[in-house]
Amino acid sequence: MTYKYSNVYVKNTATIVGPYEAKGPLGQYFDKKYDSDLYFGEKSFEKAEIKLARDSINLLLKKESLKQSDINLLISGDLQNQIAASDYMSRSFDIPFLGIYSACATSAEGLIIASTFIDSGKINSCICSVTSHNTAAEKQFRNPVEYGTPKPKTATFTTTGGASILLTNEKSDIKIESSTIGKTVDFGITDANNMGAVMASAAADTIARHLKDLKRDPSYYDLILTGDLGIYGKKILLEYLKSEYKIDISKNYDDCGCMIYDINKQPVLAGGSGPACSALVNYAYIYKLMQDKKLKKVLIVPTGAIFSPTMTFQKESIPSIAHAVSLEVI
Repeated sequence: MTYKYSNVYVKNTATIVGPYEAKGPLGQYFDKKYDSDLYFGEKSFEKAEIKLARDSINLLLKKESLKQSDINLLISGDLQNQIAASDYMSRSFDIPFLGIYSACATSAEGLIIASTFIDSGKINSCICSVTSHNTAAEKQFRNPVEYGTPKPKTATFTTTGGASILLTNEKSDIKIESSTIGKTVDFGITDANNMGAVMASAAADTIARHLKDLKRDPSYYDLILTGDLGIYGKKILLEYLKSEYKIDISKNYDDCGCMIYDINKQPVLAGGSGPACSALVNYAYIYKLMQDKKLKKVLIVPTGAIFSPTMTFQKESIPSIAHAVSLEVI
């Protein structure tokens, strides 16, 4: 399930972040920053996330001077029950809509769906959007932050932000070159506070299949970038790729969860997570580096733990998935 595309290009991106992300090492690259509380003028954290989704799409349209009618398709996903942030956001736009879910790998799923539609000639343009919100996600998957529940050092910090990207069939400097659809992988881990360990095996499987399918060495890419494994999952991935697949990506590999925050100075434990984590890093920082030709070939591999708290309470293990998308400068 690896595909090559010939006619899919990145037109522009838009990113909006909360206060922790704004104060992180990549803060200067984001388009809009909220530096107060996490309500953003709304009455609940869930409504604040809807605002993030809506505002990032409107900002993207504004940057390109486009009307809603210029967009053929809108694809979006998030972490709320029934992807509520995306569903409720979509009612603000008169654009055909697909709501999707691959947990923290949702951004890559959207890129793959959009690229397939565009490359087949079915549509000309698509906006792919994702959001996550720290306090909304904590309430959803673990405990409300007001409880003050202690966390282990392996836990990650859900990123607050909204990120949107416009893909079209109009040539630009950056293209979507190829993609690999991930498989669901489950190694029997049940700890919801150790997502890096859960997702590392899925990332390894997808990276290995992508390189094998396209007959590429890891050195083909200037950078291979996973989504949100954090400092512990990052180490597990490197070791697992070497031991199981005889693949060494240590020279050109990093993880978005380790990049979006200053892990030594900010209280984010093992690093960032959430659908917006990888999308913010890729659509802001990596996009800028590729525009400046500092990076020319990048493989992004957003990672997701596709679990339900209900099933975890019923003693089920946590499955994971990772999708890969190759970006190249023309």
